[in-house]
Amino acid sequence: MEKYLEQIQTWLTEHPDMDTLVKLSLLLIGAWLANFIVKKVLLRGVLTVMSYTPAGKDRELLERNVIARISHVVPALVLSYGIFSVPGLPEAAAIVVSNVSKAFIVLTIARAISGVLNVINTLYERQPDAHERPIKGYLQVVTIAIYAIATILVIAALIDKSPVILLSGLGAMAAVLMLVFQDTLLSLVASVQISSNDIIRVGDWVEMPNLNVDGDVIDIALHTVKVQNWDKTISTIPTKRFISDPFKNWRGMQESGGRRVKRSLMLDQNSVHFLTKDELQGLRRFRLLKDYLANKQQEIDEWNQKLKEEGKEPVNTRRISNIGTFRAYCLNYLKNHPRIHQQMTLMVRQLNPTADGLPLEVYCFTATTEWVAYEGIQSDIFDHLISILPEFGLRVFQHPSGVDMREMVTQLKQNRHTET
Repeated sequence: MEKYLEQIQTWLTEHPDMDTLVKLSLLLIGAWLANFIVKKVLLRGVLTVMSYTPAGKDRELLERNVIARISHVVPALVLSYGIFSVPGLPEAAAIVVSNVSKAFIVLTIARAISGVLNVINTLYERQPDAHERPIKGYLQVVTIAIYAIATILVIAALIDKSPVILLSGLGAMAAVLMLVFQDTLLSLVASVQISSNDIIRVGDWVEMPNLNVDGDVIDIALHTVKVQNWDKTISTIPTKRFISDPFKNWRGMQESGGRRVKRSLMLDQNSVHFLTKDELQGLRRFRLLKDYLANKQQEIDEWNQKLKEEGKEPVNTRRISNIGTFRAYCLNYLKNHPRIHQQMTLMVRQLNPTADGLPLEVYCFTATTEWVAYEGIQSDIFDHLISILPEFGLRVFQHPSGVDMREMVTQLKQNRHTET
């Protein structure tokens, strides 16, 4: 066996080109074998061991391929150091292969570290309070720094120079780097402010009318914040806009447990009047008005008794009005409503009269913050209030329509016909 090996070695020595080709082939085969052994044996063994742990059963973590990326370093190492053992190969070619292999190793390690940071972010986001303090932006800054260092090392490896030489030239490039990474630096500052001041979290309902954004925050990254609007479209907003632009965060409403109802009934001012005895008697049928009417009547009687002779004239006395009684009814109705939050502000008030009627504003909070339920409660309240208005002799104001004009003309014709 040794005799055959000596003969082969002698023959290769006499034919240097073949010697170079054979040993280069052996090097490539060795790199391929190293890659095969690492991936098919070691990598599979590691994954098998991990399968018995919680991390090994987590598909989302396995998809990061951190271990698979590190395994690519082995064949590159074989090429980087084995290329110089190939005889007859031009020195320049060997240096190029070695430098490219080293650059590939640096880039592979950087990608592996990036994968580890992604795994850390994934594990952190599974914490119950992760949405309050997202770290994705910070990890992205670290990733950028890693790739910046990797870029310097890759360039140094390709040109076969010390990284210190490249770093010494960064001072002169500082202005250029500031210009290139201007958005990144602004986004970094914005991310720090957002996180430290707890401005927004994943899951918050935010509204930015100037950008036509209205929906839930689904992702907070270094450069962008993603918001899924209520029409299911997704808006991507630069992170710095949440520092420079005004916006509304509805988190306080969601955490309070109640959502505000602030809507007005526009009443026809011509329908406002004092209640007659018959109208008062009819309104005493209302369970929600019994105490109010009794107390109000007692208060008015005591007031009017002090007027003595002047009290004989109705214009000098206080009387119960239909709009005041209706306002009291609305307030008691809300106080007895099971879906209205009784520990929050609750009132019914008149606003300044307008050309469109007298606004009677209902101001209260529902006992739920869910959108659909909130709209249902709000609608039910005003359905009832509008429907019961005629019981108080009140009317809702609205501008005349074509139907109103036709009815008016018809009524005039009937009146003329009756007169004739």
